Amino acid sequence: MQQRASLLPIFLIVLVDVLGLSIVLPLLAVYAETFGASAQVAALLIPVYSACQAVAGPVLGTLSDRVGRRKVLLVSQVGTLIGFLCIAGAHALWMIFLGRVLDGLTAGNLGVAQAYIADHTEAKNRARSLALIGVAFGVGFTLGPAITVALSPYGMSAPLYLAAGLSLVSIVCTATLLPADDRTQARPADLSGMPAGQRLGLFSWHRYPAFFRRPVLGGVLAEFFLFQIAFYMFVSGFALFAERRYTWHAHPFTPREIGWLYVYSGVLGIVIQGGLIGRLVKSLREPRVIRAGVICLAVGYALLSFVEPVGPLLLAVALTTFGSGVLRPCLTSVATQVIDRDEQGVVLGLTQTISSLASVVAGAVSGWLIERHLLSQWGWVAAGFCALGLLATHWGSSKHVPAT
Repeated sequence: MQQRASLLPIFLIVLVDVLGLSIVLPLLAVYAETFGASAQVAALLIPVYSACQAVAGPVLGTLSDRVGRRKVLLVSQVGTLIGFLCIAGAHALWMIFLGRVLDGLTAGNLGVAQAYIADHTEAKNRARSLALIGVAFGVGFTLGPAITVALSPYGMSAPLYLAAGLSLVSIVCTATLLPADDRTQARPADLSGMPAGQRLGLFSWHRYPAFFRRPVLGGVLAEFFLFQIAFYMFVSGFALFAERRYTWHAHPFTPREIGWLYVYSGVLGIVIQGGLIGRLVKSLREPRVIRAGVICLAVGYALLSFVEPVGPLLLAVALTTFGSGVLRPCLTSVATQVIDRDEQGVVLGLTQTISSLASVVAGAVSGWLIERHLLSQWGWVAAGFCALGLLATHWGSSKHVPAT
């Protein structure tokens, strides 16, 4: 019972993080436009968060080793709360960016939460405990956009204030329910094989080439980088793209309609993560599933570049959701199969840093295209990065993957 009680705040921490992300995705860029932001500037709100997270993530992880997980979790949660309040109560564009910067600089929640689980659960129970994080992601990415849809009639700041309220609840739970670390000088957690891993910092450039030079692993990392650029082009630019391209009852899409598309994508994601991907990997193995995912992602983005009726739009979103849903776990699985176990934490952490870099590249490209009303080109460019990823499969995951 004590273990369950200690994991409840962890679940809430991750859920609030994911809810915060999924609530703002349908509206953040559109919200920024109401303060005079151009499409190019508004598209940078996602990369700003990712860049700050990449810089601060390793620092927060190391700090949690020294002063304890609970203290760092509380600091990160307070940063998230302040970030939400800055954005929700913004009266100028700089306050929105300040909120994203504060949230990004304190966004060590996931890695530190996983380290807390590693500290407080036995190895035999760790996988089951970590499954809570997967559940939090699934619930958050479906519930968050639904909250945006429900509250958007009351103004775009209403969902953000609710996110701030949820963040406050999670802080209270951490302060009152999460047991304090039983040692002042916490040992670094054994995170090998865990999703967060030991993260390489954004400025640890000297350590990157050694991993990219490995014949199979280098290809997997290249695939991952290209896929993440395409993915973050969608994340940073889709709301701006949709309000310019699509209409509902003769009116341009608003965060309400965009939110419904995210809800639809979230439900499909639950189906994919809830069992479909396991069956596909079991029958086809990862390399074939990866190729299918890249192809579906490319076709989905290509469809977005020229379809306008809602029916084909739903098909395009379904294809991109399937592609994104299978690519990240399969590429991660292949990466862990072609390296030694004692390197898993570092390599998995490297994929997080690569993801942050991809977000920065994608936000700049996406905003530049949409700012110039190159909407069809926006979809084709994203599809092009997928095509490059498909070429990288011949270097990476399509070869030398151990049989299972």
